[in-house]
Amino acid sequence: MTLYTRFAAHLDAALDALVAAGDLPAGLDRANVTVEPPRDPSHGDLATNAAMVLAKPAGTNPRALAEKIAAQLNALDEVEAVSVAGPGFINLTLTDATWRGELSAIHEAGADYGRSTRGAGTTVNVEYVSANPTGPMHMGHCRGAVVGDALASLLEFAGSKVIREYYVNDAGGQVDVLARSAHLRYREALGADIGEIPEGLYPGDYLVPVGHALATEFGDKYVNAPESEWLVLFRTRAVAAMLVLIKADLALLGIHHDLFSSEAELQAAGKPEAAEADLRARGLVYDGVLEAPKGETPEDWEPVVLPLFRSSQFGDDQDRPIRKSNGQWTYFGADLAYHYQKAQTADALIDIWGADHAGTVKRIVAAVQALTGGKTRFDVKLVQMVRLLRAGEPVKMSKRAGNFVTLADVVREVGKDVVRFTMLTRKSDAQMDFDFAKVVEASKDNPVFYVQYAHARIASLHRRAAEAGIVCSAVDLSQLETEDLALVKLAAQFPRVIETAAAAREPHRVAFYLYDLAAEFHALWNVGNDRPERRFLIADNPAITCARLFLADAIGQIIRNGLGIMGVQAVQEMN
Repeated sequence: MTLYTRFAAHLDAALDALVAAGDLPAGLDRANVTVEPPRDPSHGDLATNAAMVLAKPAGTNPRALAEKIAAQLNALDEVEAVSVAGPGFINLTLTDATWRGELSAIHEAGADYGRSTRGAGTTVNVEYVSANPTGPMHMGHCRGAVVGDALASLLEFAGSKVIREYYVNDAGGQVDVLARSAHLRYREALGADIGEIPEGLYPGDYLVPVGHALATEFGDKYVNAPESEWLVLFRTRAVAAMLVLIKADLALLGIHHDLFSSEAELQAAGKPEAAEADLRARGLVYDGVLEAPKGETPEDWEPVVLPLFRSSQFGDDQDRPIRKSNGQWTYFGADLAYHYQKAQTADALIDIWGADHAGTVKRIVAAVQALTGGKTRFDVKLVQMVRLLRAGEPVKMSKRAGNFVTLADVVREVGKDVVRFTMLTRKSDAQMDFDFAKVVEASKDNPVFYVQYAHARIASLHRRAAEAGIVCSAVDLSQLETEDLALVKLAAQFPRVIETAAAAREPHRVAFYLYDLAAEFHALWNVGNDRPERRFLIADNPAITCARLFLADAIGQIIRNGLGIMGVQAVQEMN
């Protein structure tokens, strides 16, 4: 039980006591009652809105109710003072002994500090990256990959079982283009002069090895054969080769999926037809005619009867076709079937999409709501593109890769940890600049460096203590003063950050918190520059040194726990 959940239980007990005394009616909804840090730390350590939430349904004055709740809370041994502010907010100041106890709790929990059981018993499917299998990963894919992977780890840390899934879009026209591009390289491998890559085909050199492999396997059998004889075969071989590239690129980021689902296999298994039949049986798919697009005249528009999903019933601005006029599935129809399949194995679904898919969010959310009867939570997290810069100037595209900067090149230049941490320093739907110079800069303005430097500083304390001959066989936490304990107060928020970040599906909150924690640690460290008695290591005072080492170790543990969720290694020293 964390400090915040413990005080939520204390608050519940206080409210129960008021109910028993007849000061509150029984059965009031407490769902919106919170215990959290006050916005202004000068107001205390914890704050609750209980009186503000419950006064109206209880038919009483908020401030009068707050005074009664405050009297109950003030009797707790862990509470030093309680005050009522404004119309009825309750602020609590905890004893130093409480914070020392929380510091011990951090050490006792270790790598499990912050873990939650909030998601226990739930399975969450997180689908992320899902780039078309037409080439190696580029930096446009990187941010969604990191956000999705960190979110999956966050949800696991918060107690959920997580399925990491990659949806392979191997049934659309883009993979036919890939097959034709591979055929061109196949001819090249057999000695043909292919000249400039024709417009519309993939130009990247990454298809050269695919062409050689096809030439080795098939010789010249398909050089002059009609497309109908080789398209499916070359598509299958090329997609398989691209998935090998994609998995290798993702591995450079430390990303591994549990499941790769094929769109082609989904359609071959008749999943879209099953989803359509289910929705028709419930009156949610019907045959109808779409309205003419804006600007089209009746002479230019030929109405066609199509199977339409009633997405307008679920917040979309119009109903959507699930098949084209030629009978093929629309992107929406295929996606509908894919989510129908996923919902069979998970209690909640999360998709990580590029911001260019924003226009389709409403309809797919509507589809999942319809398919699951609203029982399956479904979130779509949009991820904005990343603008690559070098010392403030836009990075030129890579000719070797075709027309983009590869993820592999970026990871090899600045390192996996730098890339992953940087991708989480902004909310995913906010624009991001990735400047090669800034992300490796050794300054406070670089969150990656600042957090890693805090951990390295903590690691250095043990080396220096050993050199000074200080051995901490026992630790007296009473040596810690109020100035030291202020850092514990921020450290104790980590479990709460985990739960709120998991509930909001926002892993960037962990990065923000770690930066704040590192900043507070650095500030406390720097006090010792002007006041030697405030240093973490005082050679002639082992008692206070051991107490502050204990404090520093707790901060280091939380940094490691947070970085672990982000997929970033905590360094022992900075080079």
